Amino acid sequence: MFELKKIIGSLLMPLPFTLLLIAFCLLFINRTHIKSYLTCWVLILSLWSISTPHIAALIITPQEATLKPFNLSQYAHLDKIVVLGCGANPNSQLPSNAQLGGCALARLVEGLRLAKHYPRAELIVSGVHSNTTLMSKTAVSLGVKASRIKQSPKALDTKDEARLLAPHLVDRQVALVTSASHMARAIDLFQAQGVSAITAPTQFYSFSHQTSSRQFIAQASVLHAVTTHCHEWLGKLWISLTRALDPEAL
Repeated sequence: MFELKKIIGSLLMPLPFTLLLIAFCLLFINRTHIKSYLTCWVLILSLWSISTPHIAALIITPQEATLKPFNLSQYAHLDKIVVLGCGANPNSQLPSNAQLGGCALARLVEGLRLAKHYPRAELIVSGVHSNTTLMSKTAVSLGVKASRIKQSPKALDTKDEARLLAPHLVDRQVALVTSASHMARAIDLFQAQGVSAITAPTQFYSFSHQTSSRQFIAQASVLHAVTTHCHEWLGKLWISLTRALDPEAL
């Protein structure tokens, strides 16, 4: 009964429920234009598929499997801990941590974990001004001294972050903290600026470990994860195209 309740509850969530309603409506549509009719079914089934944990795991796991969490026992010293920016929802009525998006929080928490283990390392938070300010305030509220934190608030994207931070990171022992999906692109851009960083990935997706009863039910959170990885694929493609036109561009 418990599993049945979970399945029904999952199917009634906005994404799967909407797709089911659209599919139901298609059953009553005039099928004169058979190509358009079949195309609609293909699109619905495709969207449902990539929103399920089973298919998402097939897409995401191979890339994440190449990354390992930062091993504290493997490195005796760090000079810099760089936390790359992510989404925020500024609202002055909320504490700083409540204004950070899930992605930004995941990255910052990993940065704080490293900062606690390496008390002499400088913590650098990067991104747009509102993001770095919120991350800095959150770090201070959780016990990190303000004097340890450096903000890099002028970067609009990862390319800017690498370019602006490179002068402070070259020839230093640096840990680069970002989401697992974003790590390959970030490391590529930092290496292009002469920065050799140790990867400290976070925000891994473990969809293959969800209960079997939910493996084939569409979920908005799963679709968001797949969308994030698609964004990274497009980012890598853009870098490749830009470098093909101008090897010195990125």
